[in-house]
Amino acid sequence: MQSQSSSTAPDGAWSIDQALAVAFLEYVPDNIYFKDRESRFIACSRSQLRVFNLSRMEDIIGKTDFDFFDEAHARPALEDEQKVIRTGEPMLGKLEKETWPDGRVTWVITDKLPLRNAQGEIVGTFGISRDVTEARRTEEALENARKELMDASRLAGMAEVATGVLHNVGNVLNSLNVSATVLANAVRESKVESLQKVAGMLTEHKDDLGAFLTQDPRGRRVPELLTALSRHFEQERERMLAELKSLQEGIDHVKDIVSMQQAYATMISVSEALDPASLMEDGVRMNAAALMRHDVEVVRDYHNAPLVQVEKGRVLQILVNLIRNAKYACDEGAPPAKRITLRVIPQETTVDLVVEDNGIGIPPENLTQIFRHGFTTRSNGHGFGLHSSALAAREMHGTLTVHSDGTGRGARFTLSLPKAEMASVAA
Repeated sequence: MQSQSSSTAPDGAWSIDQALAVAFLEYVPDNIYFKDRESRFIACSRSQLRVFNLSRMEDIIGKTDFDFFDEAHARPALEDEQKVIRTGEPMLGKLEKETWPDGRVTWVITDKLPLRNAQGEIVGTFGISRDVTEARRTEEALENARKELMDASRLAGMAEVATGVLHNVGNVLNSLNVSATVLANAVRESKVESLQKVAGMLTEHKDDLGAFLTQDPRGRRVPELLTALSRHFEQERERMLAELKSLQEGIDHVKDIVSMQQAYATMISVSEALDPASLMEDGVRMNAAALMRHDVEVVRDYHNAPLVQVEKGRVLQILVNLIRNAKYACDEGAPPAKRITLRVIPQETTVDLVVEDNGIGIPPENLTQIFRHGFTTRSNGHGFGLHSSALAAREMHGTLTVHSDGTGRGARFTLSLPKAEMASVAA
C-alpha cells in the first residue's frame, strides 16, 4: 500500500502514517491516549473523547487529567505517568478508580508505557484503558453475596451452638425434675406419722411411763419401733442428701452452660492466645449431659501444646458441632461401647484438635461433600453445622478436615489452628 503523507507528533516524536493512525484512533474500542512529558494530552482515540464528552481532537490537546477528574484520581495518575517517564518502565494492568466531578465512579484497567521519539528518547507516555465498571460492580455484588452467605452460615452455626445449649440444659432439667420428684415422694412417704404415734403413746402414759414400757405389750415395742424409725430416717436422710447434691450439681451445671455460652457469645470477634486443651474441655462441658445420657465414653489424649491464636466463640461453635455429631455417629453405629476420643496434638506451625469416634463412619462418596452447604445424611439435619464450622476455621486461618475408613469404621475430624506465635508473625 502506498504510504500517505506523514506528520510529526509534538515534542519530536517519530513520524507515523497519519491515515493509519487516524483510522486506528477513530475505531479502536479501548480508550487510548498520548501525553507529553508534562502529562498533557497530545492525541487520543475517539472512544476516549466520548468518555470526556468531547467531539473534536482539538478540545483535548493540551489538557490534563485535572481538567476531567477530581484530585483523588488525577494526582495518582500524574504520579504514575511521571514515574514511567523517569524510569522508562511500563506500568501494566493497574486497576484504577476514576472519580468524576459529578460524583460518578468508574473503574478501568490501565497500561501506561513510555512514548519515545525516533532517537529512542522518552518524550511522553501513552496508555490504554479498558472500562471494567460493570465487571467491578458484578464482582462487588458477588463479594457482598459471599459475605452475606458467610454471615448467614455463621449465624446458622451460632444457632447450632444455641440449640446445643438448650438441648443440654433440657437434659439437665430432666435430671433436676427426676431429683425433685424423688424428694417429693420421699417427703410424702416419710414415717413421720409413725413417730407421731409413738410420741402420742408416750405422752398418754407419761404418769406411768415405766409400767407402760415394761408391762404393756404396746409399750414394750416402743424401743423396737424407735430403733426401726431411727434406721429409716437415717437411710431417708442419706437418700435425700444424695438427691439434693444431684439437684445442686444440676443447677450448677445449668449455670455453667449458660455463663459459658454468654462468655463465648460476647467474645466472638476477639482473637486471643488460648490453651487448646481448655477449649476442648469447654466443648465437652457443653455436651456433657447428652454424652452421659447416651452412655458415650470420652477418652482424652492431650499432648503438651502451645497456645493457639483463635476466637473463642468460633472455636466453641466448631467443637460443639463436632462432639455432638460424634455422639450421633456413635448412636447410629451402635458399637458395643460408644467412645469418643479427643486429642490435642502440636504440629510445626499449628495445633490439631481431633474429635474421633467409633460410630457409623462415612462412606467415601460423602467425604468430598461433607462440608458443602446443605449436605446432611440425617433425616432431621439441615447441613449448616459442618459448613459453618469449616468457614469459621478458615476465617481463623485454620482448617477443618475429615477422615474415615468407611461405613461402620468411625470418623476423625481434625481442626488445625495456628500457634499464637505463628499468627503474630503472619500478622
